[in-house]
Amino acid sequence: MSRVPQGPSRRLLLAGALAVASAALTGCSSDSDGSSGGAKRLRIGYFAFPSGDLIVKNRKLLEKALPDYKITWIKFDSGASVNQAFLGKSLDIAALGSSPFARGLAGPSPIPYKVAWILDVAGDNEALVARKGTGISDVAGLKGRTVATPFASTSHYSLLAALETAGLKPSDVKLVDLQPQAILAAWQRGDIDAAYVWLPTLDELRKTGTQLTSSKQIGAAGKPTLDLAVVSDDLIAKDPKAIDAWRKAEAEALRVLKSDPDGAVKAVSAELGISAADAKAQIEQGVFLTPEQVTSADWLGADGDPGKLRTYVADTAEFLARQKQIDAAPSADAVREAFYLKGLPDVLK
Repeated sequence: MSRVPQGPSRRLLLAGALAVASAALTGCSSDSDGSSGGAKRLRIGYFAFPSGDLIVKNRKLLEKALPDYKITWIKFDSGASVNQAFLGKSLDIAALGSSPFARGLAGPSPIPYKVAWILDVAGDNEALVARKGTGISDVAGLKGRTVATPFASTSHYSLLAALETAGLKPSDVKLVDLQPQAILAAWQRGDIDAAYVWLPTLDELRKTGTQLTSSKQIGAAGKPTLDLAVVSDDLIAKDPKAIDAWRKAEAEALRVLKSDPDGAVKAVSAELGISAADAKAQIEQGVFLTPEQVTSADWLGADGDPGKLRTYVADTAEFLARQKQIDAAPSADAVREAFYLKGLPDVLK
């Protein structure tokens, strides 16, 4: 297709959500009190991507903090699928890129969730790579070429930003919507000329490709992307103590990344099924904040007074609206209210 279509309607997303819910959570009920057979539960969506999530999962930090809960970890390939699952009420907490989160806030019926934590800031772990032999040496050279990325993802957002900076419109290239594994297969067949994607697929592309730009460079130029963590409105209303415990576990994981790099590598290696050397290399490409930074005014801010992340989300939504990815950006009030920051200072205690 020669241009990126506008985002799917809420009705289509909801239909997709039902399929995602069925596939990911077969046998799990969706009862309104968030429990099954009297036991409290937490359904957590995560990505096979280096972050504090993998440390929390591997070390069972949440299970230790909430021993009476049934905790289910569900792997997703992209933020679009996470959004669908929240629409289907199949998740309580999940990792989600800043771009798909901005999409989720748009429209007359925003997805019922809020940002409660920051997992990482995209760095060199997301990048645009062109196949060697195509003759493409810069972003401008993509004109008329076939470029793949997972639509409605942070990589998609960064790709659009890179094209705009290079003076190209989305219609100047043939954009293809592919998930990471499908990107790798298409790359190996020679079906695509370039791709914007994240680790670990990115490292495979780099072996036979030339990196044109990265999310670290695009972020430094004014369009940062982040991996956020969101919680459902239902969980906020019914079990805020579980959110407190989860945030403390995520804060501990960020501390591990800084103070115990070998321990972090061991956890990521085990969760991703890769060597310690590869896990270390992948972690080093990310940008991980300290808990003190996450809770500061430079990022999440305080209850009733969101920090600079609010501006990043608003800017992302406005850019997506200009690119015809969403019909209109959410209002300033909608963005301000899209954060759950109550009890946030407790993670530092």
